Amino acid sequence: MTLRRLGLMPSTFLVMALSFVISFLSLLGQLRPWPATLPQGLLSLDIADELHYGPNATARFSIDYGRLTEAAPAAVLYPSSPDDIAALVRFSYASPRPFVIAARGHGHSTRGQAFAPGGVVVDMASLGRGRRAGRRDRINVPLDDVHRLRYVDAGGEQLWIDVLRETLEHGVAPRSWTDYLYLTVGGTLSNAGISGQAFRHGPQISNVHELDVITGKGDMVTCSRDVNSDLFYGVLGGLGQLGIITRARIAVEPAPQRVRWVRFIYTDFGSFINDQELLISISEEGFDYVEGQLLMKNGAANSSFFSEGDSEKIRVLAAEFGAIYFLEGAIYYELATASSVDQKLKLLLKKLSFVPGFAFTKDVSYLRFLDRVHRDEIKLRPMGLWDVPHPWLNLFVPKSRMRDFETGIFRGILIENDTPMATVLISPMNKSKWDEKMSVTIPDEDIFYAIGILRSATMDDRKHLDDQNDQILRFCDQAGIEFKQYLPHYTTQADWKKHFGVKWDRFVQLKRRYDPKALLSPGQRIFTTSL
Repeated sequence: MTLRRLGLMPSTFLVMALSFVISFLSLLGQLRPWPATLPQGLLSLDIADELHYGPNATARFSIDYGRLTEAAPAAVLYPSSPDDIAALVRFSYASPRPFVIAARGHGHSTRGQAFAPGGVVVDMASLGRGRRAGRRDRINVPLDDVHRLRYVDAGGEQLWIDVLRETLEHGVAPRSWTDYLYLTVGGTLSNAGISGQAFRHGPQISNVHELDVITGKGDMVTCSRDVNSDLFYGVLGGLGQLGIITRARIAVEPAPQRVRWVRFIYTDFGSFINDQELLISISEEGFDYVEGQLLMKNGAANSSFFSEGDSEKIRVLAAEFGAIYFLEGAIYYELATASSVDQKLKLLLKKLSFVPGFAFTKDVSYLRFLDRVHRDEIKLRPMGLWDVPHPWLNLFVPKSRMRDFETGIFRGILIENDTPMATVLISPMNKSKWDEKMSVTIPDEDIFYAIGILRSATMDDRKHLDDQNDQILRFCDQAGIEFKQYLPHYTTQADWKKHFGVKWDRFVQLKRRYDPKALLSPGQRIFTTSL
């Protein structure tokens, strides 16, 4: 604790009071010994009063949304500004006993990716204390010289839901989203950030103009496509290996007011993916959002989207066919153009091959549509069904192998084994909307699919479901399906090298340049020693 932090001028009384506080903090440190894995010199830093350690301080940061593994940090840093994070990293980098550091946003990882075993977790939510106070003071939507809004600057700790709410107040919004908005800007940009808009606008990482990054040396660097471009491209999709994102400048566009939200049911997988591929090839006259899902008989239509009567009708169909699919689309519009939406939808329906009588529509606000998954969270939390193990598996699968994937995995491993209810997302992507210079890896085909097998488990069946994930990966390997894991999880560097493929050597070079002591994001288990 310092006078500068308090923003006060010294006085005799204040100095005496501070001396008492510092003595009290020192006493607490004696009662709870400083972690052996961290250098004592940390206590002399200006951030010492923001480092918390011991079981009570670190327990929450020892688990994540996946609840599949645990690893305790030695301490947690609650930074007031990016300068605090940079000071921590610089100290570790210069120390004869460097320690690992992981930035943690909303803790939505599923395999310990944001853990820092024996090191320091940085609680990004504390930056500026904006989220604690319920403010969005690190989100800025400026006007350019002709009063047209073109971007938003958002702190890496900010939740996408807060970015959405702030930008909507200015009549604009980012173009590309994730399905769940209670994730941080820095977290999704370190992976890719995908949802049903990605076929048109690319993932979230394709919609970034500029970044502020703290490297593994503690340097604070502003980077873009033109300035420090190697760091810019490397950090986007770089799994936190090259730096901690503290600010992102994100492209925006005029925000629509309303959304016509539709779902169509299919019993034939070929028709389902053919229609998805047709829709992502259509430009302005098509949907603004396209995703799909597998509906298994034990969980069909278990969604608030469908009425009770429609849900029963869909369950009967799923029971007959064992599994069915629904294509989900959305048309964005303004109230002034509402009259044209019905005609646009009517023309689109003529091009699709869904089951007659199984087209369902809703009309909602833009905010309601984008925040749709949060409504499920609100229902599940009181039932004790949110904070449970999540053995998730996310894959990018090339278009040419989707029918093999459907036969061997959807109708094979998942349905034949009577898999417990799961959300299985099937979303088409256009490779042309992804930037090859960025670190994220995707299949080498013009169209590929993001497959998300998202399951909730009990303590009793989580191992069985994890084993089933391994079975899915073995099937893909044996069938020669050249998939890529999204939100990847590997335990050996050989597997990581295979994952990155032709990007591996370049990624290693960037790691050597920006985090040579391998301090950052150790939970990914890509680099375990200094380079």
